[in-house]
Amino acid sequence: MSIEVSENRTGGALVLSPIGRLDSANAHSFETTVMGHVGSGERRIVIDFGQLNFISSSGLRILLIVAKALRTDGGKLVLCSMKDHIREVFDISGFGQIIPIEDSLEGALGTV
Repeated sequence: MSIEVSENRTGGALVLSPIGRLDSANAHSFETTVMGHVGSGERRIVIDFGQLNFISSSGLRILLIVAKALRTDGGKLVLCSMKDHIREVFDISGFGQIIPIEDSLEGALGTV
């Protein structure tokens, strides 16, 4: 199963916007999409969570993999536009300490 991800280039960064749910059923598809961009040389990636309604531990794991891969190559991952219940998952899990989170896309583009 795959997840729909819209892609845009804004301000020199790649903005990926997953739509719906990011869980164990589609985490591999999302990982393939994002890591494909990393593998092709993307170094500034923003993931806009504005259209994401749910994220599982499988989705969190993918974000750690991507953040680590980008950091290793001098790049950066920034997350933005999280709904309150998704932001709570990041706060409780401590992921907000590991991966930068901005309230808006504009804020994310300013820090990536």
